Amino acid sequence: MEPMLVSSEVDRYLKIVGQYDNEFAKWTARAKKIVKRYRDDTRGQTLTESAKFNILWSNVQTLTPAVYAKLPKADISRRFGDNDPVGRVAAQLLERAIDFEIEHYPDFRSTMKYSVEDRFLGGRGSAWVRYEPHTSPIGIDDDGVSVTSTVEQGEMSEPMEQIEYECAVVDYVHWRDFGHSQARTWEEVGQVWRWVYMTREALVERFGDEMARRIPLDQGPEPLNAYNESKRTYNRAKICELWDKETQKVYWFCKGMPQMIDVRDDPLGLEGFFPCPKPLYATTTSDTLVPVPDFVLYQDQAMELDILSDRIDGLVKALRVRGVYDASQPALQRLLTEGDNNALIPVDKWMAFSEKGGLKGSIDLLPLDTLANALLNCYRAREDIKSQIYEITGISDIIRGTSFASETATAQQIKGQYAGLRLRSMQEDVALYASEIIKLKSQVMCLHFQPETILAYAAAGQMTPADQQLIPQAIELLRNKPLRNFRVDIAADSLVMLDENQNKQDRMQFLQAFGGFLAQALPVGQASPQMVPMMMELLRFGMQAFKAARPIEGQIDATLQQLQQAAQQQQPDGEQQGKQAELQQKGQLEQGRMQMEAALQQAKLQQQMQMEQLKNQTKLQMEQQKQQFEAQLEAMKLQSQQEAAKYKADMDAQTRLIIAQMNKTLPTPPLNQ
Repeated sequence: MEPMLVSSEVDRYLKIVGQYDNEFAKWTARAKKIVKRYRDDTRGQTLTESAKFNILWSNVQTLTPAVYAKLPKADISRRFGDNDPVGRVAAQLLERAIDFEIEHYPDFRSTMKYSVEDRFLGGRGSAWVRYEPHTSPIGIDDDGVSVTSTVEQGEMSEPMEQIEYECAVVDYVHWRDFGHSQARTWEEVGQVWRWVYMTREALVERFGDEMARRIPLDQGPEPLNAYNESKRTYNRAKICELWDKETQKVYWFCKGMPQMIDVRDDPLGLEGFFPCPKPLYATTTSDTLVPVPDFVLYQDQAMELDILSDRIDGLVKALRVRGVYDASQPALQRLLTEGDNNALIPVDKWMAFSEKGGLKGSIDLLPLDTLANALLNCYRAREDIKSQIYEITGISDIIRGTSFASETATAQQIKGQYAGLRLRSMQEDVALYASEIIKLKSQVMCLHFQPETILAYAAAGQMTPADQQLIPQAIELLRNKPLRNFRVDIAADSLVMLDENQNKQDRMQFLQAFGGFLAQALPVGQASPQMVPMMMELLRFGMQAFKAARPIEGQIDATLQQLQQAAQQQQPDGEQQGKQAELQQKGQLEQGRMQMEAALQQAKLQQQMQMEQLKNQTKLQMEQQKQQFEAQLEAMKLQSQQEAAKYKADMDAQTRLIIAQMNKTLPTPPLNQ
């Protein structure tokens, strides 16, 4: 720890932080309201609660999986794609190690999830990468006594430590706890910081006991600031971790202390210095980094949607049968108040009742046509507002899964392509954000991880023996500015759920292109061996465009190298030796061709079997669904027939009963004399 800086340095950085707070105050207040609306936190707080339509929640839940639905697949390759086996092995080691960390530890998964949600809510998602070694003392027995300590110059040396495991941790940074210096674009940012809430134990572990005791515990995350009796349990120290690109130093300070808590030189040695990627922004312009949340762009329509929903709720409640009836016939009230089943209500003085016009003369109901028409108009207006919101946000019917069964597969594909045009930009932003995080992770792993850790994460023991011999050189290459030698990318398609047939189609496309090239190139190589080197470079050039070839890139390079060596094995001494060498070369080329063709044929057969199996499974599933649908349709038809028959029987019985009762009440005609 360096000596503490004077308070003027603390004041300087607090001023920078204050300028950020003033500039982003309006955005912060707006983001808080949007989050409350998303969570529906205001519901139940008033006595007169109105009905709402939470279109914000629906849109976020729809767009989030459309741009990020699964863990990305890191794509690390040689920057220039030269014939460099060491570079290929190094890229393979780094890619496998990163994939292990992403899949094994949950920090990357949760950070990406929260960052994407923050982008669709507040308009900005942030992350932070750090190196975290986990050590343990060595030479300590079961009683905690050092057995390797030695006395040097009259003092006992401290026990040494060993690294058990190490991680390139990706921390999620809440949008309220992230900040940067004033700038128009991210490239102009000179300082970035995050606020960290630390307990007393964490302060002691990080800054030492003496410094930790001087730091006040008077802050905490916003949800933990509520007053309660156990407030002491939730107290934290709000520490600012600021990275200054101008001074190439990291500062730790807090409000309430006149001096710096800690100052360190660049601890990670990253290429861009900052341990965080460019935040995942919503709408921004070139004159400010204050984002505009998506909800702001359709908040007027969302408010109108709430008004219509509340109006619909009121009309539904008002849409009840009301009216007046003859008080001399109290039994008439029972017609609408008793039971749900068909029933007959006895009426006293039937003759007088019938003379007054029966029910028409005794009951007058309030007309509901006006209310019903108003309700239908409100429903139509609400659907129009929803369509406007979907047009603003880019949510189409195909994304919401509302395609029609009558549409052909081609029509649905075209529909999906046009529907995904607006989402493509969002997907690319998320992919770039994930790529920047993985770039930071890769730098931390290359610069700070022990070689044994990288080899363990990459499962280097499962690599081919030829590649294992190149591991020492590959590790040395990774230590030397990895971003200069390698390219780190994340494909946007790798973040969303795709059809599993796409991967098979990519592999089949590669196998067909590879086999077609070999079928034409090998005869030319046999006839003109001097053309083999150029043809091998052409093959390698074409192969780099296929990501499906990445897992077998090493085997292909080895085979190509063998063929190239065979082409160069020309014996200049004597015509007979030349002919023997030529025959030997042709034999090697033919053997290599046969091996590649056999492997290619085997891969094709395997892919065909998989495609046929998938086709049969799909056909079987469709047949089962068809049978289930027909069975359900038949059951519904039978049920409908039974209900119709029952209803007809009930009506016939009621009719007979009414006729019978009417016959009883009618006077008996006199007998003819």
